[in-house]
Amino acid sequence: MSLLNVGSRALMANQVALQTAGHNIANVSTPGYSRQSVSLETVVGRYSGAGYIGQGVQVATILRNHNELLTRQAAAAQAVQAADVTRAERMAQLQDVFPGGKDGLGAAINDMMNSLADVVAAPTDITARTVTLTRMDETAARIRSASGQLKEIETSVNEQLRGGASQINDLARGIAAVNEQIARAKGAGQPPNDLLDRRDQLIRELNRFVQTTQIPADDGTVGIFVGGSQALVLGNTSAAVSVSDASLFPGSGRQALYFERPGAPRVELQEGMLGGGEVAGLLRFANNDLTEGRNLIGRMALAIAGTMNYQQKMGLTLDGETGKALFSTPDNVPGRTSGSAVGVIDFQAPMDAAQFAASDYEVRFTGGPDPITGAVPGQIVRLSDGKTTDVANLMGSAGTQVDGLTFKFTTAGGTGERVLFKPFADVAANLQMLVTSPRDLAAASPINAAMGKSNGGTLQLAGLQATGQQWNVGPPGHVEKTGAIDLPPSPVPPATGGGVTLTFAADGSFSVLGNAHPPLDLSTSPPSQMAAPYRYEAGRPISIDGWEITLQGTPKAGDTVTVGDALDPLYGDIYTRNAGNASALLSLRDAKLFDNATLTDGYAGLMSQVGTRAQSALYAAKLSDSIASNLEADRTAVSGVNLDEEAARLIQYQQAYQASAKMLQVAQSIFDSLLQTVGR
Repeated sequence: MSLLNVGSRALMANQVALQTAGHNIANVSTPGYSRQSVSLETVVGRYSGAGYIGQGVQVATILRNHNELLTRQAAAAQAVQAADVTRAERMAQLQDVFPGGKDGLGAAINDMMNSLADVVAAPTDITARTVTLTRMDETAARIRSASGQLKEIETSVNEQLRGGASQINDLARGIAAVNEQIARAKGAGQPPNDLLDRRDQLIRELNRFVQTTQIPADDGTVGIFVGGSQALVLGNTSAAVSVSDASLFPGSGRQALYFERPGAPRVELQEGMLGGGEVAGLLRFANNDLTEGRNLIGRMALAIAGTMNYQQKMGLTLDGETGKALFSTPDNVPGRTSGSAVGVIDFQAPMDAAQFAASDYEVRFTGGPDPITGAVPGQIVRLSDGKTTDVANLMGSAGTQVDGLTFKFTTAGGTGERVLFKPFADVAANLQMLVTSPRDLAAASPINAAMGKSNGGTLQLAGLQATGQQWNVGPPGHVEKTGAIDLPPSPVPPATGGGVTLTFAADGSFSVLGNAHPPLDLSTSPPSQMAAPYRYEAGRPISIDGWEITLQGTPKAGDTVTVGDALDPLYGDIYTRNAGNASALLSLRDAKLFDNATLTDGYAGLMSQVGTRAQSALYAAKLSDSIASNLEADRTAVSGVNLDEEAARLIQYQQAYQASAKMLQVAQSIFDSLLQTVGR
C-alpha cells in the first residue's frame, strides 16, 4: 500500500506540474500574466525499526513568479511615459498649426507688407491699393485659421481628458471588485495568483491614465492613491474623478482634475500633483503649451493690428478723411477671479506693442487699502517666466502699465485675492479686416513740406511723416485733425503761408516759427543742442508735435522749409499723390515688435518657440519610453513566460508522470501477486 500511495502522490504532483506548465503556455500572450511554477515538498517519512521510510511527494503551493519592486517601478515609469508621449503627440499637432513656406502665416505677412511698396510708388493706383487690402485680409484669415485649429485641438484635448477620467473611474471600480475577490480567496490559505495578476494589470492600466501609489493591506487588498494622498481605492470601495474648470479662475479655460468621494467635498488636483499618466500630460499641454501657442499667435495678431491701425489713423485717405482702423481689436479683456475684484486690460489706453510678452498675467492683491491715501498694493506676475512687478496702488485711475499693457481695476480684491488676465487668448480668433474700399487706405501723410522758393542751398526733403497722435501744423484758428484727439490752435503766429517754418542761419542752426506746440522735441540731438537756436545735422530727424521731418543737404542763410496741413487749400489735392503714410506703414516691416525681432521675422520666432517645445517634448518622450521599456523588460524577465523553458519542463514532467504511472503499475503487479499467493 505504501508503494501505491507514493506512486499516486507522484502521479498527482506531476499532473499538477504538467497542468501548470500548460497554463503558462496558454497565457504566454496574456497581458499582465505572471509565470507560475509548482512548489513540491517531500511528505514526512513513516517511522519504522529500520528508520524513516519515504512516503513520496506532494504539492506545497503554486508559486507566482513576481517581483513587487520591479512591478511598481515599471508601473510608475509607464505613467511618466504615458504623460510624455501624450504631450509629445499633442505638441506635434500644435507645431503643425504653424507651418513654414508659402502656405504659412509668415509668407502672408511678408506679402502684405511688401504690397505696400506698390502703393508707395503709385499712391493713386486703385489696383495697388486693392492688392494691399487683399493681402491684409488674407493675413487676417490665416491668423483666424490658426486660431481655429488651436480651438479644435483644445476641444479634442478636453474630450480626451473627460474620456481619461471615465477610464480612471472604470479601472478603480475594477480594482475594488478584484480586491474583494482576493480578500475572500485569501481565507482559503493559498494565494489566488490569477486574481493577483489581474489586479496588477488593472493597476498598470490605471497608471497609463494617472500615476498611483499602492499600499497593501493585511487582508490582501491594495489601497490605490492619486495626487499623493487621495484614496482612489480602499478595500472594495472606490472614489471617482472628473475634469472641469480650475476653481481659482473660473471661466478662464484652465482645466483641473477633481477627486470626488461620496459625502466629502471634492478636491482639486493640479497637473503638478499628478506625476504622470495621460491625464497629467494632457493637463500640462492644455494649461501650458496650448496656452503659449494661443498667446504667441494672439500677441502677433494684436501687435500687427495695433501698430498698423495706429499708423493708418495717422494718414489721409484718397477722399481726404483721417484713416480708420484696418483691423478689429478688442476694447478690453476682463480678468478672471473667484473673488470680488473687477478689472480689465484696457486696449484703448496707450500700448507699446514692442514690449508685448506672449504670456498670461496674474494680479495679486497683497494688502488692503491705505487708510489715508486709499492705495491698494499688489503685484503683477507674468506667468510665462514668473517675473513680478510690485505695484504701490492697483486702483490708480490711469491704471498700471506692464509689458506695454494697461491694467485697470474698478473694484479692489481682498488681501490674497488673485486675478488671471489672458490678454491675447481671443485676439486672433476675432481678427477681422475692417477696411474694404481701396480709397479708404490712408496712404497720404497728413502734412506737407515745401522748400522756400528762394533757397540757395542744397536742402532736400528725405522724409516726412506723422509719428504720434498729436500733430499740429495748421494755420491759426484751425482745429487740427489728429489720430485720437483734436488740438486747439496754437497761440504762436503762423509763418508766411501758414504752418511751421524752419529758417536756417549761416552757422547751420535753425529757428522754428509758426504754430508748433512747445516744447520742441529734439530728443535725437545732443543735450547741448536742445536750446534755440537748434543745430541742424543732415539726415537727423527733427520731431515736432508728433510729426517728423528729415532733411539732407547743406542750407544757406535764409533758406526755409515750411511744413503745413496737407488739407490746407494752399496745397490743393497734392495730398492724393503723397505716399508718406504708406511709407510709414511699409517701414513697420522692419519694426522690432516680437522679442526684438522685426514684424516680418516675428513668425519665424513663433515657429522657433513652438518647435523648441515640441522637440523638448519629443526628447522627453523618447527618454521616458526607454526607461519604461527597460523596466518592463526587467519585470518580464522575472514574470514572463519563456516557451522554450516551458517546453523543456513539459518533457521533464511528462517523463516524471510516465515514471509515476510505471510505479503504480509495478505496485499493482506486486499487489496482484500477493493476493494470488494468499488465495492459495
